[in-house]
Amino acid sequence: MSQKNETAVLVLATLLTLGLVGAGAWWLMKSSGVDLGRLTNNRLSSPEQSNLKSFSQVQNVPSGVFNYGGSTTWVSIRKEVDPVIESVYPNFRLRYTDPDRGAPSSVTGVRMLLDNQLSFSQTSVPIADDAYQQAQKLGFSLQEIPVAIDGVAIAVNPSLNIKGLTVEQFNSIYAGKITNWSAVGGPNLKIIPYGKKDRDTNPAVKLIPTTTEALRLVAATPGGIYYTSAPLVVSQCHVKPLPLGRNVNEFVPPYKLPFVPLSECPQKRNQVNTEAFLSGQYPLSRRLSVVVKQNNQVDQQAGVAYAQLLLTAQGQELIKKAGFVSLR
Repeated sequence: MSQKNETAVLVLATLLTLGLVGAGAWWLMKSSGVDLGRLTNNRLSSPEQSNLKSFSQVQNVPSGVFNYGGSTTWVSIRKEVDPVIESVYPNFRLRYTDPDRGAPSSVTGVRMLLDNQLSFSQTSVPIADDAYQQAQKLGFSLQEIPVAIDGVAIAVNPSLNIKGLTVEQFNSIYAGKITNWSAVGGPNLKIIPYGKKDRDTNPAVKLIPTTTEALRLVAATPGGIYYTSAPLVVSQCHVKPLPLGRNVNEFVPPYKLPFVPLSECPQKRNQVNTEAFLSGQYPLSRRLSVVVKQNNQVDQQAGVAYAQLLLTAQGQELIKKAGFVSLR
């Protein structure tokens, strides 16, 4: 074979390899529930100062009292991060604010931001298009700044004997298509799904206002099931986190192996399988983002500063301490 032909073959092989890698990445994101359109537009972005080591290196942190709110998934991050931020910047005073109606959530946080009740908000789900449109009508835009990776974990009663669920089976349960655990390899027992007002529309799903109450009900109900942020499920002593898979031959646990028996809790607790979330092996992984109001006012400055602080090496370590996966 001539050198010219060898070069042509090499170029063709390289292009084919890149195409296969790209297709594999597309499939992985698609099957993980990632919104591809949301990843390719300007709504998801990171601030410039994301390579700093400590909180003290972040500039343009404003002074004042700043209300923020949103996703309950963030509760463990808030507990770890906010006191440290305020110790470094005592004039940057953060005040978590509950909604005036409904339970705290990603959706209510964005609504409060649009209603000028918050300086910035925290979300664990992509912002709906209509929220972006409403912001434009109000004269500003919204920006989602990812700061961590989380996974959605499924909680069931500890007495339930089942290997795991596929994503399709999980969705079918909450759509009302699967109503008995025997249909997914479990006992002949009615499924009692507990859900969230902002997401679940199936009338068979019992809507529960808080994660704490929902997990308590699952612990007391043999057929109960609920889903929420992995760190909020995996560390529990009275519910069992289920492995999840894209098919029945590929269940991935949201916890690190070996599983710590619940009888040993709280002396020992299960830990989140952060490696599986980071690699995309776990099917239901998602990004946690700070939602910034881009209005060229102090609210925007506060939201960007908060995101910058979380993206420092110090902030990312605290996020890992809270049980989530860092982006660095």
